[in-house]
Formats: sequence, C-alpha cells, structure tokens
Amino acid sequence: MSEGVDKSRRHFLTVATTVTGAVGAGFAAVPFLSSWKPSARAQALGAPVEVDISKLQPGEMIRATWRGQAVWVLYRSDAMMQTLPEVEVSLRDPESVQPQQPGYAANQYRSLKPEIFVVIGNCTHLGCSPGERFEVAPADLGPEWKGGFYCPCHGSKFDLAGRVYKGVPAPLNLKVPPYRFLNDSLILIGDDAGVA
Repeated sequence: MSEGVDKSRRHFLTVATTVTGAVGAGFAAVPFLSSWKPSARAQALGAPVEVDISKLQPGEMIRATWRGQAVWVLYRSDAMMQTLPEVEVSLRDPESVQPQQPGYAANQYRSLKPEIFVVIGNCTHLGCSPGERFEVAPADLGPEWKGGFYCPCHGSKFDLAGRVYKGVPAPLNLKVPPYRFLNDSLILIGDDAGVA
C-alpha cells in the first residue's frame, strides 16, 4: 500500500503547510501584541520632559508640564537662599522628613543644586496652584514673609524651598518630582536614573 507514495512530495507539503501556518500565526499575533502597547498619548503623558534652563536668571522661574502637572523650575538668587534658614522655625517640616520627594531632595534646599529648585506646582492641601510671591514683607502676607509660594484657595504658604508653614491647611511640603541634570543647561524631569 505504501509502495506508490512519494515521500519527498509528502515532506514538501508538510514543510510548506508548517511554514504557511507559522507566517499566518505571526500576522495574527502582531496586531494582538500591538494592542498591549500604550498609545502615543499615554506614552507622552508619562514620558520624561527636558527643560532648558540656559536663559534662566537668578530670581526667575519657568514652568513646564510633566504628566499633566505643572512643574516649576526656580533659579534662586543668593538673597533667596539666605532666607531659607531664617524661616525654619515657622515651618511644619523644615528637614523634609515626610517622604513626598526623592531622597536627594531631603535637605535644606530640597534640590540637587542649591540654586536650582524643581517642584510640582500643586498645593498639597486640595491641589490648587499656588502663586509665586517672591517679594519680601508684602502688606497682605505680613512683615515676616521672606518670599515663597502662596495658595490663594485656602491660604497655604510655602517658603522658597517649597516647605509648608505651620498653621495652614496644607499638610505637606510641595512635592519634588524625580529629575536630573543632563548638563549645566538642561534638566530631565521624570527621570532620576543615576542620581545618588
């Protein structure tokens, strides 16, 4: 019965069917596996953001957006940095022991470089956006005010390192996002790989 069977033809048909089936399975798998990948919009929302600080002057602040949140980059002047120890007795968490920032921001300046301050611009009370109030002793904030951020929604106050004052509704310091310096004029917000 097997005398008339052409074994080479049978082998060819088996190989051709297997190859055709594998190619068909590959074409079917590509759209299925692609559906697992996040959309371009979702990737952009979570992607790190580069911020150019080359034109930033002492006392100036620029704004960026990362993950749909406002991020502020403030270049603190020498006079601004000198006020930081002066207000510590009035602050709720002057040493930043609450864990809402990366470990490298748990210092007096709450930053990698003392003069460059990077922070998420949302009040830790209800998420309003505090405004910058860098002037010293304005009439509405009193003679003890050394500059910082003031939230008009419920009156929370933060110093020039984003540390919250005592006796205001906000429970925590402003949040410091993960970030790192790519060079002296470029910051990458959302990625702190390699920062100790």
